[in-house]
Amino acid sequence: MQALRLVTRDSPLAMWQAEFVKDQLLAIHPHLVIQIFGMKTQGDKLLNDSLSKMGGKGLFVKELEEQLLAGNADLAVHSLKDLPPHLPKGLNIGAYLAREDSRDVLVSLKSLKLHELPPQARIGTSSLRRQWQLKSLRFELETLALRGNLGTRLRKLQEGQFDAIVLAAAGLKRLGLEQQITEFFAIDTMLPSAGQGVLAIECREDDIQLQVLLQPLHHWPTAQTSRAERRLIAELNSGCQAPVAAFGQIEAEQLKLRAWVGSQTGQHIQAELTASVEEPEALGAGLAEILYQKGAATLLEDWRNHSH
Repeated sequence: MQALRLVTRDSPLAMWQAEFVKDQLLAIHPHLVIQIFGMKTQGDKLLNDSLSKMGGKGLFVKELEEQLLAGNADLAVHSLKDLPPHLPKGLNIGAYLAREDSRDVLVSLKSLKLHELPPQARIGTSSLRRQWQLKSLRFELETLALRGNLGTRLRKLQEGQFDAIVLAAAGLKRLGLEQQITEFFAIDTMLPSAGQGVLAIECREDDIQLQVLLQPLHHWPTAQTSRAERRLIAELNSGCQAPVAAFGQIEAEQLKLRAWVGSQTGQHIQAELTASVEEPEALGAGLAEILYQKGAATLLEDWRNHSH
């Protein structure tokens, strides 16, 4: 009987995701014994600053990765959008699980949709990407930083600290809170974060036996779209310091990738590119090149200077 140690953040959503992966694995490999260890990461502890000022989303995964590298854990379950595009040496993604709904949603106090909110309504989000896409839809709205796990964010809304908040649909659906959603944003209206809605299982590169066990969970279409999105983010080297969105879709053997980069003046650049579904990395790099030709380097540099 093989025992596996699974490490995750200890937020309710992260624990749900870990249990979900455990159940999926046990359904295929009933002989396994899987223990889940929840941890508080730096990103969970430092709730007062914006992520971009603290060094980005990697703060949610660093301690988990250290447990893998030290041999204290065998696998870590992440929301892929929290996982930086460059993984530490010795680690890889053993499986990408089928993508949940990748859209962003609005949750508002009086069930008002975005266009119904009063001028200067206070909208909570910790994401620069969401802030600036909201601004492009309604520039007069006030966007305020909102950190904390899903329950904390919803509580702050109920307490009246905000008129509305923007969240990922996937988290709400996974926790059975779909009824809280006031409005789904179309992908064209609010392009998601790279990897949004995807669960990734990270493990040691040399743990071949585990990677074989994970294979039945691996969803190839999700992997291809995610790889394209992550390569784009890596090429732009944007981290969390700039509002960048990326979304890939497979259509008739082709992979279409869309991207958006925001500026501090409210302008933005966007582009899309289609290529063979077999070459996601080349597609991501190619679209990044187009964004650079459109002036992305200047926008990204402005954000880097602004965040220091």
